[in-house]
Amino acid sequence: MIQRVPGHMLSLRINGRPMKLDVSPSRRVIDLLRDDLVMTGTKVACEIGRCGACMILLDGQPVNACLLMAYQLEGRSVVTIEGLSDGEKLHPVQQAFLEEGGFQCGYCTPGMVISLAGLLEHNPEPTQDELADGLSGNLCRCTGYGGILRAAESAVRKMSRPAAQIAAAEQEKESRS
Repeated sequence: MIQRVPGHMLSLRINGRPMKLDVSPSRRVIDLLRDDLVMTGTKVACEIGRCGACMILLDGQPVNACLLMAYQLEGRSVVTIEGLSDGEKLHPVQQAFLEEGGFQCGYCTPGMVISLAGLLEHNPEPTQDELADGLSGNLCRCTGYGGILRAAESAVRKMSRPAAQIAAAEQEKESRS
């Protein structure tokens, strides 16, 4: 008979929702998300923090979920690819990847999108070098990075303050109609 190892009670937010979870002290964040919470958009690939497929936002910063233990999430906020959009409309980074063909097989795409969203949250007008640096922890084995960088540049334009203000005004106008 298998005995359950006593867990650790965590209080955290995942994709904006407060949660209390009982987790084993040896549980990795990637396993918690994928296996326990069935959030499979966060991918498992290298499992040593080199590919970026498992990227999540932890308190707004991109981190590799394969390198974190679940107990490290106590009191923190996690955003996965499932929580990036508002449920009705894609996040501007997701929309840019779709429009610019910033993916091929799609396996690395959630990590790329999360990394870029985290970068743009803290640096809304990055240079091309800063974009490349922000994505340097993400590997794509299928394609060159041309489409990915075009998507990144498009996301910057979509998230620029004037564009965001225009979009908000248009949305408000539609809601009044």
